[in-house]
Amino acid sequence: MTEAPPTDEGWFVLHDFRTVDWDAWRDAPERERSRAVEEGVAYLSAHEAVEDDSAGASAVFSVVGHKADLLLLHLRPTLDALSRAERQFETTALAGFTDQPTSYVSVTEVSGYVSDDYFTGDEAAIDEGLRRYIEGKLHPDLPDDEYVSFYPMSKRRVGDDNWYALSFDERRELMSEHGDTGRDYAGRIKQIISSSVGFDDHEWGVTLFGADPTDIKDIVYEMRFDEVSARYGEFGQFYVGRRFPPHDLGPYLRGESVPTGEAAGHDEGVAHGHAHDAAGDHPHGPDHDHGGGEGDHPHGAEHDHGSGGQHDHDHGDDGGSDTGTDADIRGELDDLDVYAGKPHGEDVYATVLYSEADPDDLFEEVDGLRANFDHYGTHVKTAVYEADSVDRAAVVSIWETASAAETAAGFLSELPGVVSRAGEESGFGTMGMFYTVKPEYREEFVEKFDVVGGVLDEMEGHHETALMVNREDDNDMFISSQWRSQEDAMGFFRSDDFRETVQWGRDVLADRPRHVFLA
Repeated sequence: MTEAPPTDEGWFVLHDFRTVDWDAWRDAPERERSRAVEEGVAYLSAHEAVEDDSAGASAVFSVVGHKADLLLLHLRPTLDALSRAERQFETTALAGFTDQPTSYVSVTEVSGYVSDDYFTGDEAAIDEGLRRYIEGKLHPDLPDDEYVSFYPMSKRRVGDDNWYALSFDERRELMSEHGDTGRDYAGRIKQIISSSVGFDDHEWGVTLFGADPTDIKDIVYEMRFDEVSARYGEFGQFYVGRRFPPHDLGPYLRGESVPTGEAAGHDEGVAHGHAHDAAGDHPHGPDHDHGGGEGDHPHGAEHDHGSGGQHDHDHGDDGGSDTGTDADIRGELDDLDVYAGKPHGEDVYATVLYSEADPDDLFEEVDGLRANFDHYGTHVKTAVYEADSVDRAAVVSIWETASAAETAAGFLSELPGVVSRAGEESGFGTMGMFYTVKPEYREEFVEKFDVVGGVLDEMEGHHETALMVNREDDNDMFISSQWRSQEDAMGFFRSDDFRETVQWGRDVLADRPRHVFLA
């Protein structure tokens, strides 16, 4: 008998589809419609803020076509909480104008194909990237202002086309091939895959999100040609729509375009996605190789960390051992005439990860992700930086919005050999980013860094500082530095050695250096 892989479950999921009785809505007095909108907005806002529970996520979507008008999507820690959310809607005046033609109940899941260590309890053997990946699968976030497609599906169990009669290795190979297709959509498609075995009529619910609805169509279309879908996939009805904020309920019911705030646009950032190559019995395949085996992910285009891990914006955060705020650090540096701004301007954000993988292999992976990042107007730059003094490379990704930088961190943390993200180390991190050097001064700049590095080594509280060079541009430098505390780092910036270095740099740098702190 084929052995069933172990599973772990996260949040329970309810896709609550609603149709609007438009005849009743048109005939209702204005006061009744106003009350329905008011109570509907209150319900949607409270649940989107998860005021009804300790954790979870909710969103409302307009649905196109005759099958439904609205989708209320809820994720909660317990099945009872989903039941409560469903029934609380029925207490609103808005519910009186709606019917529920269908719904779908499921639970987020990861399987034993993802990691043996995760299921054997060997937490020390789980690397940080995989830990975030699993957290994101079990407790996913919901992208803002995105198109959505939902459909249920199962694996066929008929004659020779019985998925569950295949061996582990056969399933893994089929899912791996399927995931190759999905990886082409990294950065464009986010997915939530939830198991509905024993809960509903199919085995999985697949919820796809994308800033461009044609990306949703394309990934489903291309995957139909993979053997795992063509031979073993069985699909239910598809529903397509778009998320809108609760306060747009009134405009929606008036027949206006929603969301109304189109200035926010779709180019806010990349879809909250994540690529991981471990595929399992879930519908569409692996996302990104993480040490072998199958995973639990239909399209292979996803890399979602949810709330797991730190987001390393270039302006830093306050997650470390020091209590000083980002504003405090900037203010103190300003008093020292040191600019602690964002790289390449005031309106961009950075995320930084370190990898011990082979630099050529790492660059190939980054180059593939970068091609997908370039689909978004908010992407400024993603590059690999190397250093002779340390056995790791830095991957730096620059975006015009904080949310896009956070999302990119999710994708990048699944790169091979990732050992940490800037800001996760103990102590206090500070980086002078993007020291763009005039070509004729490059060698002199490197020599100067060696001198400054010697000074740093003698300073109290200094752990490590490395000069890293963009492998595609020798004049683009990146400096990472680690200190015991914020005060130790500030001691260097107050020193005469630093002032002399700044003055010297005015002649050799092609652009103003930006000093970035990760507390």
